[in-house]
Amino acid sequence: MMNILPTSKPRIVIVGGGFAGLTLAQKLSQNADFQIVLLDKNNFHQFQPLFYQVAMSGLEPSSIVFPFRKIFQKKKNVFLRFTTVESIQSAENKIVTQLGELAYDHLVIATGVETNFFGNEKIAKNAIPMKTVAESLFLRNAILEDYEKALEAADGEERQSLLDIVVVGGGPTGVEVAGSLAEMKKYALPKDYNELDISEVDIYLIQAGSRLLDSMSEQSSKAAEDFLSRLGVKIKKNTFVVDYDGEVVTMKDGSTIRSKKVIWAAGVAGNPLQGLPAEDIVRGRRVKVNEYQQIGGFQNIYALGDIAYSDAEAAYATGHPQLAQVAIQQAHLLAKNFRNQLKNKPLQAFKYNNLGSMATIGRNVAVVDLPRFHFAGFFAWLVWLFVHLFSIL
Repeated sequence: MMNILPTSKPRIVIVGGGFAGLTLAQKLSQNADFQIVLLDKNNFHQFQPLFYQVAMSGLEPSSIVFPFRKIFQKKKNVFLRFTTVESIQSAENKIVTQLGELAYDHLVIATGVETNFFGNEKIAKNAIPMKTVAESLFLRNAILEDYEKALEAADGEERQSLLDIVVVGGGPTGVEVAGSLAEMKKYALPKDYNELDISEVDIYLIQAGSRLLDSMSEQSSKAAEDFLSRLGVKIKKNTFVVDYDGEVVTMKDGSTIRSKKVIWAAGVAGNPLQGLPAEDIVRGRRVKVNEYQQIGGFQNIYALGDIAYSDAEAAYATGHPQLAQVAIQQAHLLAKNFRNQLKNKPLQAFKYNNLGSMATIGRNVAVVDLPRFHFAGFFAWLVWLFVHLFSIL
């Protein structure tokens, strides 16, 4: 058994310390009537929206990594364990972890998502994902090491493959990475690698759909494409990567690009826990929940954040967007519903309040979609900067 202090209070076990899990734990920690156990593979929270800044050497990892123990050091009702959950045994109200078994009164699954390679093992082996700080650092090192190798490469094609970078996926992550790479080419490389011919460096952005940022407005999509084109990014739409062997990227139309580095930002899939009914796992390996975030027929098992799928709201019949704001709002409401249960008050259904979405393209340039307004450029970048700095603080 896991060594957690026995209690007569309701024990709420939260699996995953991302935006959803961390927010829920913080809200519940203010109520001494609960015992909260937060489980995560790492002993720190990672601020995912800025992973690409770490990868592009814009930020150090310490700027976006926050130790859980420091966050909860004054909370006596919060217990932290860093482990992997192996399975749920719902009939006995307990989970099995690498540290042992743990009983729960309420179980909250906030395990987030992982990179989706769509079953292509060669791409999974050779492409570089960017879902953790460690992967961001790996990408940073790979870029710098290849530019060092390019200085000594005698063969032109070999040098070109070391210099060129392919980004797959035209969503917010792909757009932000491509923009940062283009800015690095424009501002940093001429200073740090003045022996290289910077005009040889090509940044490719490959998008399977007909437009970039397809989850945002058409205005923002077009603005992002214009900004990236001005930065020199080579955009390929309406095609997708079918193979990558570590040397050559092959598209469905048969065209190829030589590159030592492929950054995969083309999709995500959920991390459901073993022991959940198969019928509750839906498209994208997300877990289906009702309007109270409860899974299937369970009254005491919930899912929050990117892994949760709900079609209860007519405006989001295909599920809520996998954004930090959705996760945070779900966590706030679930914390309130836990308090309501203690007071025998009715539960409140979740309704997503869309505060907008945004993406930064480069230095002083971003696109912002608000419920009634869409704007781009320097002011949008200031809004992006304010929101992210405020979130970190």
